[in-house]
Amino acid sequence: MSLVFPRPNSNSIHSKKDKRLMAEVNASPLKHFVTAKKKINGIFEQLGAYIKESSSFLEETYKSDELDPVTTEEQVLVVRGYLAKVAGIGEVLARRHMKVVFFGRTSNGKSSVINAMLCDKVLPSGIGHTTNCFLRVEGTDGNESFLLTEGSKERKSIKTVNQLAHALHQDENLDAGSLVCVMWPKAKCALLRDDLVLLDSPGIDVTTELDSWIDKFCLDADVFVLVANSESTLMQTEKFFFHKVNERLSSPNIFILNNRWDASASEPEYMEEVRRQHMDRCSSFLVEELGVVDRAQASDRIFFVSAKEVLQARIQKAQGMPEAGGALAEGFQARMFEFQNFERRFEECISQSAVKTKFEQHTVRAKQISEALRLIMDSVHVATQEQRIHCMETREDRQDRMEFIDKQLDLLSMDCKVKIKNITEEVERQVSNAMAEEIRRLFVLVDEFHMDFHPSPVVLKVYKNELHRHIEEGLGRNMSERCSAGITSALQTTQTEMNEGMKPLLPALVRDQVDQLVPRQCFSLSYDLACDKLCSDFQEDIGFHFSLGWTMLVNRFLGPKNTRRALMGYSDQVPRPLALTPVSTSMPPFPQGSMTQEELMVSMVTGLASLTSRTSMGIIVVGGVIWKAVGWRLIALSVGMYGLMYVYERLTWTTKAKERAFKRQFVDYASEKLQLIVSYTGSNCSHQVQQELAGSFAQLCQQVDVTRQNLEEEISTMTNKIELLDTLQSKAKNKAGWLDSELNMFTQQYLHQGR
Repeated sequence: MSLVFPRPNSNSIHSKKDKRLMAEVNASPLKHFVTAKKKINGIFEQLGAYIKESSSFLEETYKSDELDPVTTEEQVLVVRGYLAKVAGIGEVLARRHMKVVFFGRTSNGKSSVINAMLCDKVLPSGIGHTTNCFLRVEGTDGNESFLLTEGSKERKSIKTVNQLAHALHQDENLDAGSLVCVMWPKAKCALLRDDLVLLDSPGIDVTTELDSWIDKFCLDADVFVLVANSESTLMQTEKFFFHKVNERLSSPNIFILNNRWDASASEPEYMEEVRRQHMDRCSSFLVEELGVVDRAQASDRIFFVSAKEVLQARIQKAQGMPEAGGALAEGFQARMFEFQNFERRFEECISQSAVKTKFEQHTVRAKQISEALRLIMDSVHVATQEQRIHCMETREDRQDRMEFIDKQLDLLSMDCKVKIKNITEEVERQVSNAMAEEIRRLFVLVDEFHMDFHPSPVVLKVYKNELHRHIEEGLGRNMSERCSAGITSALQTTQTEMNEGMKPLLPALVRDQVDQLVPRQCFSLSYDLACDKLCSDFQEDIGFHFSLGWTMLVNRFLGPKNTRRALMGYSDQVPRPLALTPVSTSMPPFPQGSMTQEELMVSMVTGLASLTSRTSMGIIVVGGVIWKAVGWRLIALSVGMYGLMYVYERLTWTTKAKERAFKRQFVDYASEKLQLIVSYTGSNCSHQVQQELAGSFAQLCQQVDVTRQNLEEEISTMTNKIELLDTLQSKAKNKAGWLDSELNMFTQQYLHQGR
């Protein structure tokens, strides 16, 4: 819908149209009213269309859910009311016509004057025909004439004047105040084609109800014609009636026709004197008594005519005969010219008067409506413009806000990544150091384990499982005491810094609720050491071994591994594959020099053992050498002491001793295994911290994403609003100014033309 109506853009079109209209006006003064009526009807059609579309536009705008109110319900109702008013005025204007009312005493020739003006015998007139009611003569577009009586829609066909007279006299319901409409084809009478209505009346001397006549028939009359008898003077009855008309109407247009002036032809010597007397009396009546014209204008309102002669001449002309033919009194041409002059003055007066009386009030009302509508549409335009500016400012603010969020989020993401990296590295270092310390103190944790010990396989299995559980719990507890508090504090500090860094990116309402929207879970490190799996291949050796035995001595000097290799034979060693568990990077590499010395010693002892085992002769030889060197007493004492020590150790090899040996062996084995997972455990804990911080940061980013999404929706909404408001602004372009100029042109051209 667009409130911009098509307008003629070409000045040449305007000039041609105006010239054509003015030519029609110059041809007939009555065309002035016709063209004015067409013009004002066109303006009101445009005004009605403008109001209709404005009303629809305002209702659509008022009911719109996408916009803030730019119009009010009161404005919608006001414009809707204007639509009904303009429609009503348009209907009235379509029915508007020029109206002339003929008054006078009975048989003064009122009907004859009307017939002469219509150039045809339309109304009954002459001897034996007296108008007994009001007869309204109006044009019809049809080819048949008919009459309508008051209070009835029945069309009574009439073809001749006699039929009309017969119909009027046959209707017993007609009285002097009744109205009968005589609908005469416009094709038969040119005067009726120009929206002119002629109203004939009974003689004003037949009734005293003059007030009711004036109220019923005269209030909308544009011109009054007083048909007087030139053979007599103005009567008091005639003057009294027009005094009443003058009281009810402001400056009525009154013409005085002194009819039957052809009678003056029989006394030419008195004609000028009688004419002067009639002129003086009629002028005095119009100027001094009624005050409707001044002295200079009075001569243009008083005429001396013979309606009967004019009617006869015009009928003869219509029949193809000369106008002056027949029995016409002397001076006919002067009286004909006088009648034509009357018609010309009458047409000029009634056209201008009718335009003023019929259209001036409606023109003023149209200006008022147009101005009120202009103010309403201007207010809508201003409200739309203000809302558009607000929407543009809001959109720009949201765009700046979103750009700020994007930049800050990038900076915060980089900062948080650095913080998470630093804290995870610190956690890995702390956990690795703490675990290395706990491995060194593992014997304390093992000594704290108490459970019934027995070397049987079933009991040993249960003992190992419980010991694994004890080590798992103890190491976890000790690691937690060493690391968890500091790590948790550092983690919470980092989370707080992330929250504080993110808060400026969130809306004010969300900032206070960020702790509820991003809840902090109770974080605790999990030290999953899996001791049962780690030490599942531990094999204890709790059999009795004499401390001074050959195996123990070799073990004491070479260590367990080298002892086994020495006892089993160096050449028989089968290389084993490397352990699947990665060796800790914290363990220093074995130096190559030490490995070479051990291999040399193992080789020597192995060779010695190999030598002594080949023959018993070696034992005899060695025994003999020792015997010679120290004597038998010392050898016996040594053997006795050796035996006593063996017996002592054998007797003290109890279950407790076995348990101590078991724990010692387990500590050595577990320490070696745990050393392999120090780095893994540190990495695992740092990964847990990293996951916790990454989760917290992701939740904060999610809230920022929600804020950003809301901003995008607001920007999209503002963009849609701006587009809609642009459309509204284009639709609200005010046509009231153009309508005002059209109404001013109409006023200047038609209402003020005579001023």
